[in-house]
Amino acid sequence: MNLHPEYIPGLLELLTVLPEEVFNYKIAARPERRRQFEKELTSQIEVALDILTACLNITELKEQVLEAFASWLRLKHGIPGSVLASHPLVLTALSSLNSELLSEAAVNVISELIHYTAAGSSGGVSVQMPLIQVLVPQVMNLKGQLRDSSKDEEDVKAIARLFSDMGDSYVELIATGSDESMLIVHALLEVASHPEYYIASMTFNFWHSLQVNLTRRESYISFMNESSIEAERNRRLQLFRPAYESLVSLVSFRIQYPQDYQDLSNEDLKEFKHTRYAVADVLIDAASVLGGDATLRILYMKLDEAAACCHNEQSEWRPAEAALFGIRAISSYVSAVEAEVMPKVMDRLLKLPQHPQLLQTVCLTIGAYSKWLDSASGGLSILPSVLDILMSGMGISEDSAAAAAVAFRQICDDCRLKLCGCLDGLFHIYHRAVSGEGSFKVAADDSLHLVEALSKVITELPPDHAKRALEALCLPVVTPLQEIVSQGPDTLNSKPARDLTVHIDRFGYIFRYVNHAEAVADAIQRLWPIFKAIFDLRAWDMRTMESLCRACKYAVRTSGRCMGITIGAMLEEIQGLYQQHHQPCFLYLSSEVIKIFGSDPSCANYLKSLIEALFMHTTRLLTSIQEFTARPDIADDCFLLASRCIRYCPQLFIPSAVFPSLVDCSLIGITVHHREASNSILTFLSDIFDLGNSAGGEQYLPIRNGVILPRGSSITRILIASLTGALPSSRLESVTYTLLSLSRAYGPQSVEWAKESISLVPLTAVTEVERSRFLKALSDAASGANVNALSVPIEDLSDVCRRNRTVMEIVQQSLRPLELNIAPGS
Repeated sequence: MNLHPEYIPGLLELLTVLPEEVFNYKIAARPERRRQFEKELTSQIEVALDILTACLNITELKEQVLEAFASWLRLKHGIPGSVLASHPLVLTALSSLNSELLSEAAVNVISELIHYTAAGSSGGVSVQMPLIQVLVPQVMNLKGQLRDSSKDEEDVKAIARLFSDMGDSYVELIATGSDESMLIVHALLEVASHPEYYIASMTFNFWHSLQVNLTRRESYISFMNESSIEAERNRRLQLFRPAYESLVSLVSFRIQYPQDYQDLSNEDLKEFKHTRYAVADVLIDAASVLGGDATLRILYMKLDEAAACCHNEQSEWRPAEAALFGIRAISSYVSAVEAEVMPKVMDRLLKLPQHPQLLQTVCLTIGAYSKWLDSASGGLSILPSVLDILMSGMGISEDSAAAAAVAFRQICDDCRLKLCGCLDGLFHIYHRAVSGEGSFKVAADDSLHLVEALSKVITELPPDHAKRALEALCLPVVTPLQEIVSQGPDTLNSKPARDLTVHIDRFGYIFRYVNHAEAVADAIQRLWPIFKAIFDLRAWDMRTMESLCRACKYAVRTSGRCMGITIGAMLEEIQGLYQQHHQPCFLYLSSEVIKIFGSDPSCANYLKSLIEALFMHTTRLLTSIQEFTARPDIADDCFLLASRCIRYCPQLFIPSAVFPSLVDCSLIGITVHHREASNSILTFLSDIFDLGNSAGGEQYLPIRNGVILPRGSSITRILIASLTGALPSSRLESVTYTLLSLSRAYGPQSVEWAKESISLVPLTAVTEVERSRFLKALSDAASGANVNALSVPIEDLSDVCRRNRTVMEIVQQSLRPLELNIAPGS
């Protein structure tokens, strides 16, 4: 190379690319070969670094040398920290940090070195300490450049990146609170104070990791007893308090709306909201360290300053809104009995001008502190004023109305006992919001928060009062539905779905949240004629049926066995309509009924009739993979229902004539690409295989075996085909679990089935060694080994068979999962 210097750039390029290929999954390498390749490179790392060191003499190639060095460091193997600490390549990188030409490459190297020292594969921080002691002082020397106005922004960003890398990599060391670590913390505060958000936010992950380390018990496990642990934890928390107090002040200004917020594009507005959520997370981290009450005091000072300048709707409202946003973010960390600052916050809230954005945040903040309102000594006295603000929010804009509706729900949920005596006032707000009359701007979807709110208050009433309140709650919902039904079949048939579902969804919320079984059972019985009319005339309409079945599902769940004759009428209705209209929601409503009534002997006859009718009709619909693809919702709900039957009424389902047909149907649909449908089928099969593990399941094993044994070979082959490419790799965990369940249930017999299937795959696709490792994993599962330890050989087989399109096609053509004859005896 010395004789031909023109070749050296090409050599350096090759040296850069070689280690990168370890992480290049576009290459169709077998997993074993990939691991072997990495070992080969790791074993030659010293040779590679010697070549790179020799090339340092050529000044114009230094940048390329440093980039190649960074590439080898990404392997995170092979060289002790004591060697690297004095290595010429490391020293060159450190000395180049201030070089105009080489700083970018040098930063990349130092960044990789920092990651290298923290990687478990390199021995971790303790082994790499000699190198860390060289790196940290050199990076710390760059701190002054963070505020150097003559520095290019990209240079500042690169330096900030090194400090962030140090923080993230050495967080456990920093958490001990040594003098050196506090210097790094102060440097990271410097980065966090940078005016550019994208630079400041580089530290956010560090503040979270440090908070976790300071607060979790596992960090103190080396201390011998509880008192030592508590003492050390308190020492560290006290040590880092000033840093987190500074952090709150440094980041909280970033959540303020920009002056020109009304002119922001949708993309910019989205980015601003993302910034607010990210800063809220930092405030939560601070509250975890400082305590919510202490963090609240800092944020209240900002609210107090801002509110002093906020007298009317034309005033500057943005600082007050930002302070409130921060106060809302930490609400879960503020004590419910905080008595020093929260009364002042509430007093401020009630006096702020009603600017739409400000009012929206005021409403959300009120909702966030609903538990405080319930616990505080003066909470009851301010509730009327708080409800007045929420009513104002409902009348200002759609956004503030949405926030007010959420807050109304939270207050009724947490203060429900206090509000039981204020039902008339609550119903007044509810009627205005639900009827759409008056000045309220509550959207139909947001009105569901008010339905839920009143339902939760009614739950706390005695049964007789609850029954009357429930009738009043249903009245504004049922009246428009009654009007539509009374206008005759033509009107009911021609109405847009939304005209019906807006009311039916409210019934769903009522039945879900009014926790009085008899009152809800009585309500559904009275409403059944209206529901039946909608079922009969709108069974063709998926949206309306989904809404109605959801409402019925919650009625069944809340009322349970109080439903009486209504449940029989409901099941008769859906059993007949399913055969005409094939709505998937009829299946999930049946699923809820099975869960509640499956073990009730008095319901056995009509439940047996129901499941046989539903499953028989479904198996006639789903006769090919094309049908599964066209009707994935039916497949999903059908096999969810089947799993429920195995769990709650195996005595009705497993001996039935429909059980073998449904197993055959499942084999047709396993490879459907719809995620939920495929997972439901795989869960159904694994539930069958795991039947022997369930209470009372053993009595059904002879019937199960009579169905599964003749189909075992086909089931195994389809599962192996799914594992090796017939299903996306994201489904691997579900397929693996089902295959291992089959192995546990059928032992050596299942391994023979697997051997038959895998022997069909040509050796060009899967080698003998790979087959043997796969079969051994199944054999170990069959012998009762821990299945978690068996996933690697199964994943390896999957990777080998998916390594490129050609191999995947060869495997699938040899297994032909869609062409199997799945009849018994195949």
